Amino acid sequence: MAEQYEYGDEEDQQEDYGAPVKKLGNNLPVWGNPRTMNLNHLVLTNIQNSPYFKVRLIELKTYHEVIDEIYYKVDHLEPWERGTRKTAGQTGMCGGVRGVGAGGVVSTSFCILFKLFTLKLTRKQLNGMLNHTDSPFIRGLGIMYIRFSQAPADLWDWFEPYLEDEEEIDVKAGGGCVMTIGMMIRTVLTKLEWFSTLFPRIPVPIQKMIEENLTHKGMTGRRMGEAVDDYNDDQHGSVDRDRRDASRHNSRERSHNASSKHRSLEPERRRNSRSRDERRSHTHERRRTERSRSRDRSSRKRSRSRDRDTRKRSSYDRDSRKRRSRSRERKRRSRSRSRDRRHRR
Repeated sequence: MAEQYEYGDEEDQQEDYGAPVKKLGNNLPVWGNPRTMNLNHLVLTNIQNSPYFKVRLIELKTYHEVIDEIYYKVDHLEPWERGTRKTAGQTGMCGGVRGVGAGGVVSTSFCILFKLFTLKLTRKQLNGMLNHTDSPFIRGLGIMYIRFSQAPADLWDWFEPYLEDEEEIDVKAGGGCVMTIGMMIRTVLTKLEWFSTLFPRIPVPIQKMIEENLTHKGMTGRRMGEAVDDYNDDQHGSVDRDRRDASRHNSRERSHNASSKHRSLEPERRRNSRSRDERRSHTHERRRTERSRSRDRSSRKRSRSRDRDTRKRSSYDRDSRKRRSRSRERKRRSRSRSRDRRHRR
């Protein structure tokens, strides 16, 4: 299907676009960072440090070996394995964390995605993944490869033939997010977030062009969650409604039981509250008494200290006066003896 689009009749393409389209070569250029595949740094670091990537995937040398590995190992397209990613209270591109240990266990699918990037897929190989019939996850990883490594201006040309593809794929770790290939493509074209990581940003003019093309085809650029909800309602609407009604009924019943239990425990809570208030009052009174006694002791200590200082100063003053008096007396006597000696001479 894609090959017809890539290498189709030149006259038809001239009619559609008004200019001849040059045949595309088999070599596939990489858009963006040629070393990281435009992956988030935390995800990439966990991939490169993953034992699965370093031990198992390093042994796979060919495109067909990696395709077989996808068929046997991949069962979702999230970046982290289920239950290993803790994001409570965190925000940002990957939950606001820094460092490898904070990330979690990186998924098999993203390890294989980066392995495909190291193989430098050709256009023919990538088209083969998009049209593969053995597993929807082979097609899903082909879509992810294009979204991460190809230029935003080329995304519409890559994805347009598959917008109405009805093959189902469950992209969530542990299951619970079933969508069609067409829905997945509309999601990656219109949504920047993919679970707990981000796709490369699409420039605004190209994003507007994609939205206009989707509207022209009668497809809205709906978010992944909305598309999945609509799909589940169409397929299992009555079952889901019954489950929701049962859940609401159980919730109301639990709320009623909790209210009844609360009312039955109210008298005991009041008694406990009064007892608690009495204990608090007694504790506050005891603390006030202790503080008052402490202030009194401190005041008495300061008073005694001032008295000692006063006595010391008064004693020092008396001794000082006596010493001065004696000194004056000695000087007076010395002057008197000096006068007597002069007179005798």
